[in-house]
Amino acid sequence: MEKENVIVTHELTKRFGDFTAVDNVSFAVQKGEIFGFIGANGAGKTTAMRMLCGLSLPSSGTATVAGFDVYKQNEQIKKHIGYMSQKFSLYEDLTIRENIRFYAGIYGLRDERIREKTDLLLQQLHMKGAERTLVRALPLGWKQKLAFSIAIVHDPAIVFLDEPTGGVDPITRREFWSLIYEAAGRGITIFVTTHYMDEAEYCNRVSIMVDGRIDALDSPANLMQQYASASMDGVFLQLARKAKRSGD
Repeated sequence: MEKENVIVTHELTKRFGDFTAVDNVSFAVQKGEIFGFIGANGAGKTTAMRMLCGLSLPSSGTATVAGFDVYKQNEQIKKHIGYMSQKFSLYEDLTIRENIRFYAGIYGLRDERIREKTDLLLQQLHMKGAERTLVRALPLGWKQKLAFSIAIVHDPAIVFLDEPTGGVDPITRREFWSLIYEAAGRGITIFVTTHYMDEAEYCNRVSIMVDGRIDALDSPANLMQQYASASMDGVFLQLARKAKRSGD
């Protein structure tokens, strides 16, 4: 049975004056899919994500997220998604437990459910006994995993991850991706931007952005076969060179 699409865009565009940051992008993302939005810094990934999160209105084109229109129903979109950025969005002067309870309340969970979710997350993250630790005292990897778990504490339809593994070591990155797989297994759609090409191979499908456009979209295996490359790094380099030649 074909899975439903939870994100659909058609010729989605964002301009800032004469500069086009996102240029007529069209794609669909299925429920439970791990969808990678790949590209160099400045390629337009974050701008596209902000439109899909209901934080920025498009200049033209159409998009729906969790069934809601990005122009008219952006507040509804915000209730049905989770979001995590490279900065993690945690309150440094609150404890682990306080951060979980605060964000669970923001997401609209009732008191009893907040208590259940807090205890569950502390167990899953192996943070029992450390729940009164201030977030500022945590190692970077702990902060990262805590921020992701908080972003999905309300079981959203989609979680948007904007460069979530920046600045962490390879081992912690692998541990973080195991959390992503667990969430996708529960039916949460993962939309992740990254400039780490090796992470693209963890995704079900990847969209490669170059200068605001989608230059390729397929599974990592198919893209590597299409571009006769042993890695996603090689695929990206070929696309970047092609874009440079066409711009010269």
